[in-house]
Amino acid sequence: MLIAFNKPFGVLSQFSGEGPTLADHIDVPGVYPAGRLDKDSEGLLLLTDDGALQARISSPKFKQPKIYLVLVERAPGEDALDRLRQGVELNDGVTRPAQARRIDPPEWLWPREPPVRYRRNVEDVWLELVIREGRNRQVRRMTAAVGHPTLRLVRTAIGDRTLGNLQPGRWRSLD
Repeated sequence: MLIAFNKPFGVLSQFSGEGPTLADHIDVPGVYPAGRLDKDSEGLLLLTDDGALQARISSPKFKQPKIYLVLVERAPGEDALDRLRQGVELNDGVTRPAQARRIDPPEWLWPREPPVRYRRNVEDVWLELVIREGRNRQVRRMTAAVGHPTLRLVRTAIGDRTLGNLQPGRWRSLD
């Protein structure tokens, strides 16, 4: 079994713990997350009852592309985007090169609760970032390393599996 879940902001990517968890949204026995999204991130989380499939989805050695929409603080120039494209030095080593481009604000995206803080004098910009590894809080650390902290992070795809029109807190079977 393979499930696509649109993980809302503030939900833990596990079935137990403090605060809202997957158990508050998914009542399917025997499935486990294939990878993680931190509590402050939103979007596509895949769950499965197949251990081999879970490893293929989440292990960096399979280089599954993961696509993120990232709202960053201040507009990055081409130099910052090029650093993301070449790989960024983090405290646990250099990241693999990412695909990075500036995009228009996604009109289809649901509002976040609580909303991202708005500042009249600072332009926040949306990026699309594609990575092929999955270190802890990697996208957030990458954008911070190039001088543009992440304000909102939404994963829209893992490999060829996409979020589609799945609303926050909802799931669907991909079998």
